[in-house]
Amino acid sequence: MRVFTCSVFAAFVLVGCSSHPASPEINMKPPVYVDEMPTRVNENTGSNPGSLFGQGDNPLFADLKAMHVNDVVTITITEKTAQTSSGKKSLEKESSSDLNAGVIAGVPFGGPVGKVADKIATKSANLGFNAGSTNSFSGTGSLSRNESFATTISARIIKVLSNGNYFIEGSRELLINGEKQMIQVSGVIRPYDIDQYNNIDSKYIADAKILYKTEGDIDQTTTRPWGSKFMESIWPF
Repeated sequence: MRVFTCSVFAAFVLVGCSSHPASPEINMKPPVYVDEMPTRVNENTGSNPGSLFGQGDNPLFADLKAMHVNDVVTITITEKTAQTSSGKKSLEKESSSDLNAGVIAGVPFGGPVGKVADKIATKSANLGFNAGSTNSFSGTGSLSRNESFATTISARIIKVLSNGNYFIEGSRELLINGEKQMIQVSGVIRPYDIDQYNNIDSKYIADAKILYKTEGDIDQTTTRPWGSKFMESIWPF
């Protein structure tokens, strides 16, 4: 009995510590094709001594757009979503059955039983068995939602893909009045979508993953305890 009790308690602890289905999460790992696609190999070309595009860390004339690993790109995140939906459903079902005295009279009983059935059917015309059922369901629902998120964050080029696109990744953490704010972004961009100031809009990021969350006293007070989440996850109604 003690072993069974310990097993049940351990199961409750494990389920309670697991993530709740209603708690959304985001995985910031790059897409599979980014890992599978090889990195572009830079072709080393010989320098031209007479060229205005000099060599070194700070050449006199050069393209300052991000194009190498660890170059920085500034991302302007402007995300707006609007959703409106409604639904209505109504179901109804009704059934009934009647067994009157004629059924009894028509039964081919013989002898005394048949005579008794005939007398009952003759004297009690309204004698019978009635059964019926009615089921109905009606439901309506509506949803209206508007969300917007705007910020600016810088990201590094993590990998230059063989087709010339860049996989970028960046993060930012702010600690303000005991509240920690974290922003993470990753995705694939095209080099010609970057403007002359190394800025790019978030709408040009393919497979974009944007994470924004806060940690602190306010987050703890607005988060439901794991016990409540556990009861909601197993409650069937």
